[in-house]
Amino acid sequence: MPNIKIFSGSSHPDLSQKIADRLGLELGKVVTKKFSNQETCVEIGESVRGEDVYIVQSGCGEINDNLMELLIMINACKIASASRVTAVIPCFPYARQDKKDKVGSRAPISAKLVANMLSVAGADHIITMDLHASQIQGFFDIPVDNLYAEPAVLKWIKENINEWKNCTIVSPDAGGAKRVTSIADRLNVDFALIHKERKKANEVDRMVLVGDVKDRVAILVDDMADTCGTICHAADKLVSAGATKVYAILTHGIFSGPAISRINTANFEAVVKMMLWFKAGSSFLNNYF
Repeated sequence: MPNIKIFSGSSHPDLSQKIADRLGLELGKVVTKKFSNQETCVEIGESVRGEDVYIVQSGCGEINDNLMELLIMINACKIASASRVTAVIPCFPYARQDKKDKVGSRAPISAKLVANMLSVAGADHIITMDLHASQIQGFFDIPVDNLYAEPAVLKWIKENINEWKNCTIVSPDAGGAKRVTSIADRLNVDFALIHKERKKANEVDRMVLVGDVKDRVAILVDDMADTCGTICHAADKLVSAGATKVYAILTHGIFSGPAISRINTANFEAVVKMMLWFKAGSSFLNNYF
């Protein structure tokens, strides 16, 4: 497969290696280090002149360091005369800061800022997965491919939940309504959503269930779970509304802070992090490499 080079950032080297193995390619040589003042330094260890370069770096872990590392890698490849540079960003950083959420708010739209930074660094193409808000694609003036976890979600439900024909697909917030209705339509089952009100970020004030889950299996589907307060509160709400079992299926399981302890004490039959990059790897690789 000529003219393709894949480089890995520090965020998820295992993912980068699996992609390279699937394509029968070696990962490109790159050295990343920090100076004593914590500046990031990246050195591309081989020629990329005229090559189609893919840089795999997710917005997880040390987000700010990983984002800066990605920008430097993109720019390093671009000024080294790469033909095209594609940033493969499974979990897009700052995706939750996609709008001003109150009238007169002085909050930044950080997702737009990240889009500008990637473009200015020299990215020609972005590949990401299950954006928190689809309109983030409009922040770019370069092509953006937003892949969806829905095929993997459907596959997992049918293979692992025996009672899936008597289930309700539930969104833990109003923003995910389109996602769950699409999955529910494909399974020919009902859907519900939970309206939540927040006092502040990562803290839910109250929840209202819209829909019926009594004597049914409830399957929560969301694009992202950070501290997991929302999905754990949602699970309690669903059990109190009569659900027989509660599953949670998440595209991006960040699981920061108290997330794991909350999950362990919550009313879940199972919590699943979808890995579409591996399970549906063939379609991803055939379409984009």
